[in-house]
Amino acid sequence: MPESAGRLSAADERFMQRAIDKARAGIDAGQSPFGACIVKADTVVSCEHNVVWATTDSTAHAEVHAIRVACRALGTIDLSGCTIYSTCEPCPMCFSACHWAHLARIVYGARIEDARRIGFHELAIAAVTMKELGPSPIEVVGDCRRAASAAMMAAWLSGPRPDTY
Repeated sequence: MPESAGRLSAADERFMQRAIDKARAGIDAGQSPFGACIVKADTVVSCEHNVVWATTDSTAHAEVHAIRVACRALGTIDLSGCTIYSTCEPCPMCFSACHWAHLARIVYGARIEDARRIGFHELAIAAVTMKELGPSPIEVVGDCRRAASAAMMAAWLSGPRPDTY
């Protein structure tokens, strides 16, 4: 169950759609079906898709890639005040990267079980559990455009490169 699904705004929906669109672009480029958009003060700082296969880097998940690009764009490793919109609930590595970057919020679409359902070997540790065990000050908001994110991920299976990891 997402921590605070009731705190979604029209802006959250709009930025999540940007992440979904970026994930679709990644699929078209032969990548895995994940996208992430980092926003500060209602302005997109970075919007990236997963580049694991393109870079042969197993850490190049959409969230980590978006954090790297955002840090370069802002000239800092401190992304305080930023929100990351991820098409899927962040894995433990991505949650940790969000924590270390000092992101204020994580808003995600599909859940870990949605990724597992299409064949990804996700660790079944919910983002809210990571937040609580950490503990981390990041606000976690789930299920933003979940159906659209999960449908995009499922459609990826019929594409040209259905490789999971």
